[in-house]
Formats: sequence, structure tokens, C-alpha cells
Amino acid sequence: MNIWKELKDIKVEYTDRYEKRKKAGLWSMFKDIIIGLIRILRAKYYLRNCKTGTHVSIKGIPKIGALGKIEIGNWVRIWSDVNKAQLYTIPGSEIIIGDNSRINGVHISAQESITIGKNVRIAPNTIIIDSDFHSISDHFAPGKSAPIIIEDDVWIAMGCIILKGVHIGKGSVVAAGSVVTKNIPPDSVYGGVPAKFIKKIK
Repeated sequence: MNIWKELKDIKVEYTDRYEKRKKAGLWSMFKDIIIGLIRILRAKYYLRNCKTGTHVSIKGIPKIGALGKIEIGNWVRIWSDVNKAQLYTIPGSEIIIGDNSRINGVHISAQESITIGKNVRIAPNTIIIDSDFHSISDHFAPGKSAPIIIEDDVWIAMGCIILKGVHIGKGSVVAAGSVVTKNIPPDSVYGGVPAKFIKKIK
């Protein structure tokens, strides 16, 4: 075969592949932009009774009961990928979620105050609740409540329960299926029922 023809064929094949990849890349980028815009518009609708920062987005259909204050920072993602994300406040209570946090299929219910810091990741089937709802001795009487604070860079794995009065320190990890009843210091891994110290994060 003529070497020049072979080189020409290789060039044509390479050019065709490059053009196809370029078109596919542009189309993929266009789809991502459209999907992102739709998610931002969904956030504008579903979080219309909340105070929100920029580039907040929602995937799926959450359930939002903002009778009290719900404040959401910049670049927060609230997804209902596995389960429906649920955020509830009563009059006088608040939920605050910091910048760049990701919440997927989580139930958060505040009778008093729940504060989630920046860059926090909370996995599906997690429940964060700052009260007992009703008294142990009298089911028609209000239960005890105390604020929950989750500091920056915390990762809460699937199926955790975070109960009233808990303070989770910066950079900590809560293992899947844990029930957190006491404070967790910074840069620590806790797990179990109730959650106990496993190791420090170096």
C-alpha cells in the first residue's frame, strides 16, 4: 500500500473520531448545563419559603415544611435520589445549612435549632431531629428539645440517627447505621448504637 495513502487514511479516521468526540462532548456539556438550570429552577420553586444562597439545586421532589426559618447557603445540593428529602421547621425554630453541603434523602426536623456547617455530606435514610416530640410519661405533652450543631466538613453515612443536643465536631465521620446521642469531637470516626469512638482521623 502507498505510504502516503495510508497516512491520509489514518488522518481521515483520526479527524472523524475527533469530530465525533467533540460533538459528543459539546452535547454532553449542553445537557449538563440544561439539567443544572432545571435543578436550580426547581430549588427556586420548592424552597420559595426559605432563604437561599446562589446556585442551590434540587434533584427529585423534596418535602419542605417551612413554618419556621430555613436558611440554605450557596451551592447546596438537596437530592431525593434514594428517598424523599424532608426539611421541617415549626414557628420559632430554624434549620441552617452551610455552603457546598450535600444532602440526599435525609429527614431533618427542627423544634428548636439544627445547624449544619459547610462542606457537609449527609447520606440517605439519615434522620436529624432535635426533640423527643412528646414526653415519655405523657404522650400528649411536648418532649424535651435541644439544638443540634454539625460543624464543617462532616460526613454522615447512610441510615444514621442524630438526636437532640448533639454537637458533631469539624471533620468527623459518623459510620453507617449509627445512633448519635452524645457529642463527637473534631476529626474522629464514631459508629454503633449508641455511637462510640472508633479512631482519630489523621
